[in-house]
Amino acid sequence: MKRREFITLLGGAAAAWPLAARAQQQPMPVIGYLGTTSMAVNAPFLAAFREGLKDSGYAEGQNVAIEFRWAENRNDRLPALAADLVSRQVAVIFAGGPPAAQAAKAETTTIPVVFTSGDDPIQIGLVPSLNRPGANVTGVNILFSEIQAKRLELLRDLIPTAKTVGFVFDPETPREDIEPTGRRLGLQLYARSAATEEDLDSAFAAFADRRVDAVLVGTAPRFTAWRMRILGLAAHTSLPAIYEQRQYVADGGLMSYGASIADAYRQAGIYVARILKGDKPGDLPIVQPTKFEFVINLVTARALGLEVPSTLLARADEVIE
Repeated sequence: MKRREFITLLGGAAAAWPLAARAQQQPMPVIGYLGTTSMAVNAPFLAAFREGLKDSGYAEGQNVAIEFRWAENRNDRLPALAADLVSRQVAVIFAGGPPAAQAAKAETTTIPVVFTSGDDPIQIGLVPSLNRPGANVTGVNILFSEIQAKRLELLRDLIPTAKTVGFVFDPETPREDIEPTGRRLGLQLYARSAATEEDLDSAFAAFADRRVDAVLVGTAPRFTAWRMRILGLAAHTSLPAIYEQRQYVADGGLMSYGASIADAYRQAGIYVARILKGDKPGDLPIVQPTKFEFVINLVTARALGLEVPSTLLARADEVIE
C-alpha cells in the first residue's frame, strides 16, 4: 500500500472511530414496569405490552430495556417500588392497575407514567380530563367497574328465576353502584368484601348459607391472581358466577364479560413507545376500550345443571365446549 493511501485510510478510520464509540456508548432507554401482582399472573398481558412496543419499533433487549417491579398482591409495597424506579431515572413508567398508577404518580411529576385502569381515572385522581390528561400521566381505561351492571344483567338472562345474587368485591377498589340495576331486575344483592384469600372463603361460605342463586365477582387485580381459589370456591358451592376476564372462563369459570385486557396492555405498549419517541404524555388522550369479550363455558354450565339460552349463546364472542 502506498504511503498516501495508508494515511488516507488511517485518517478515515480515526474519524469514524469517535462516531462508532459514541453510538456504542449511547444508553438504551429503560422502561420501569410496576405491577400489582406477579410475573406469572401478568404473563399474557406482558406479552401484549411487548407486542405494542414491537409494533411501534421497540424490542426488549435490542433497543429498549425493561426493569420489572412486582408487588405480589401487596399494594402497600407499591410506593417503595415506584420510588425505586424513580431513583433509577427510568425513561417512562408503565403502571398496571389503579394502585400502581397512583403510587407512580405520587412519586414523580417529571417521569412520564402510562397506566391501565379498570376504574374511572378521573374519579380516582389520576387525570383531570380524558381528552387532555395534562402533566406526566396518561393511559388506558379498561372500564371494569363501569360494566358491573352489564354482568348482573347477563346473570339474570342466564337464570331468569334468580332472586338473590352474591357480590364479592375488593374493598380497596372503587366500585359502581349496582343496587339500582339490581332493583330494576328484581334482584336482591348480598355483598361481601374480600381483602384476603381467607376473606374469599368466608364470602362464599356466606353465599352458600344465604342460598344465593348466583355470584357476581367484582373487579380487582388480586382477584385475578387468586382466580383459581375463586373458581374452586364457586365449584365447591355449586354457584353460577360471572367474572371480569376471559382468563376465569378459560380456567373453568362459567361466564365473563369485559374489555379485553390484552388489547389494553397492547395499547399501553404503543403509548410507551410514542413517549420514548418524544410525545408528551399530557397530550395523549386516555384510550377508551373498543374490544369487549363475552365468553361462556358450556362444560361448566352443564356441570352446574344449567341450560344456557340460545339467545345468550348467540350473543357470546366465544363459547368454550
